Amino acid sequence: MNNKLQDHFVVCGLGGLGQHCVQAIKSFGSAFPVVAIAMGTPSIQEIADLDQLLDDFILGDCCQDATLRQAQIERCRAALIVTADERINAETALAIRRLNPHTRLVLRSDKSNFNQLLKCHLGNFIAFKPAELPACALAWTALGSENLAWFSLEKQWLRLVCKEYQQPYSRALSTFNHHDRRLLQYQNIQEAIPATFYNWSPQAQATRGDRLIYLEMAHQFFGDQQIIQNLAKVSQAKNKRWQRWPALSWQRFWQLSLQQKLRSIAIVSSVVITGLLLLGAALFHYYYPGTSWLDAFYGTAVLLLGGYGDLFGGWEAIPDLPWWLQLFALSLSVVGTAFVGILYALLTEALLSARLQFKPAQLPIPQKDHIIVVGLDPLGCQIIHLLQQFRQPLVAIALSQHQEQTVDQTIPILRGPIEAALQQAHVKTAKSVILATTDEMINLEAALSVRNHNPDIGLVLRASGQRLSDHLRAILPDAHVLSVYALIAEAFAGAAFGENILNLFRLNQQTILVTEYHIEAQDTLNGLLLSDLAYGYGVVPVLHSHRDGQTYFLPPDDIQLRVGDHLIVLATIEGLRQIEIGQKLPKTYILTIEKLGYQNAAFEATRVIARISGCSLKMANETLLNLPQSLPQALYAHPAERLLKALQKLQIHASIENRSSDSSVP
Repeated sequence: MNNKLQDHFVVCGLGGLGQHCVQAIKSFGSAFPVVAIAMGTPSIQEIADLDQLLDDFILGDCCQDATLRQAQIERCRAALIVTADERINAETALAIRRLNPHTRLVLRSDKSNFNQLLKCHLGNFIAFKPAELPACALAWTALGSENLAWFSLEKQWLRLVCKEYQQPYSRALSTFNHHDRRLLQYQNIQEAIPATFYNWSPQAQATRGDRLIYLEMAHQFFGDQQIIQNLAKVSQAKNKRWQRWPALSWQRFWQLSLQQKLRSIAIVSSVVITGLLLLGAALFHYYYPGTSWLDAFYGTAVLLLGGYGDLFGGWEAIPDLPWWLQLFALSLSVVGTAFVGILYALLTEALLSARLQFKPAQLPIPQKDHIIVVGLDPLGCQIIHLLQQFRQPLVAIALSQHQEQTVDQTIPILRGPIEAALQQAHVKTAKSVILATTDEMINLEAALSVRNHNPDIGLVLRASGQRLSDHLRAILPDAHVLSVYALIAEAFAGAAFGENILNLFRLNQQTILVTEYHIEAQDTLNGLLLSDLAYGYGVVPVLHSHRDGQTYFLPPDDIQLRVGDHLIVLATIEGLRQIEIGQKLPKTYILTIEKLGYQNAAFEATRVIARISGCSLKMANETLLNLPQSLPQALYAHPAERLLKALQKLQIHASIENRSSDSSVP
């Protein structure tokens, strides 16, 4: 996005991720040189033409200043630090920043807090967790419903939907959009899936069996959660009031669990016994002047332990002792016996629980329409966390005891051989299976086993490299095989060019990146209408914030980008490349205005033309002075269609013509 390019990119580490990063950067064009640093030649070459993609390859330690200077780090635009060793990654980032205060650093790291600290101290820095980005793509692919993806922006959920129409959509597709819905793709049943991400004709009409893929605001699907949150706030306020008046909180005691009740009783018993011990010691010391405080304390303790007969045994009356004090001593023995018995019972229960340590009962396994997640490494746990947010019935299969302890015990977890575990997880009636282990042989074995049990189940496989992914797709054509390194590399490459990749998902064998821009003076986006951005670069604006703080979700096309604006778009790697080099698709639609319906229509028409087309008011006014006249500025199809309809509402006769195909639209 920056017109003022620096010299080249440096990739530190040539493992699977590093090789895919080289390929992803080169997809932006051959004009971007890439230099790689590694301790040795790659043992496995995931990218077939890696040697041709690299402009230079340096054998050495990327932490060493001499190696970095050999890679000309002082003229480096961005460094992608993607080795498998986090210590090396962090040390390399510090070394590069010392040698070049301005180069962009893109780091591979799993440590969230450490990443934030580095960002604060190093500047122009971004770090990615390898497990987070592909988790979204794997999780949403496994849903297997019309909901293709979900993501959250500014605490607002948006969802990507694929809807197959059983009845024809009689109106033009341009009428499908409204303020909280945006059409992304139209897939005609008689045509191949479109290769481009955001390209559909506004005049097309959907027929039976056609599919519409659209993005919409999902607040209506989370209304119940908002109600629950509000009720929780009211409950917290009530709890605070109960805490102010302890005498009124007894009615809540019966709502507690058994363990909570016992804990409360133990606390009350301890307080009562302590109070009685102090009170009894004081009374006995007062009425027995010759008794020391220690003797009075011991005597009261004997009474609390049931020793009334030891102190006041026999039938003779005790001289100089009031009757009420003797009754109080009897009460001490009775109360003490009761409360001490409670404490003994609690202590016995604690000792038995600590000794036996019974394993909690296995959670029930869903019978059908559930998702099975195989592998509980960080990627598998992240997938489970995402699916739990949408209340999906889940079963996890752990490969080791260590993995089982890394996930919260809120879903059933099975262990054992893959074949037996899959059968126990009811794979024949499950909705889909996600194979997310780091062992590709286990993934392959499990995939073949799943296909034997249920040929129609949704199958999602994690693969490391693109080469293995291609092989798996050949033998499992109906499965969704996702190369984790290929997914992450596109995010790393986009970040290397200065963009912030917030999320990603898969759509029609393409990776869609949720990308954030902050508009600066030298950006290629500065001054563009959102319609030019969307249809010129093939990206979808989903959030726009003015520098004054006003925010739009699914913003209108007529907004013009200014310095300081905040923008989030959906884009493919190709769309990011086009933005980076400033290469928009040509505008081919010409608007011709024939005549005005009434005299005063010109004033309003001038404003409408300038707002939708982006031309100046002077150009719009001059076009309306000598009719019939064509607008000198060409348009994209969608703005041209919107402008035509807006002028027709003003009773202005106009038409649009596509000069690239000589086809006109009345």
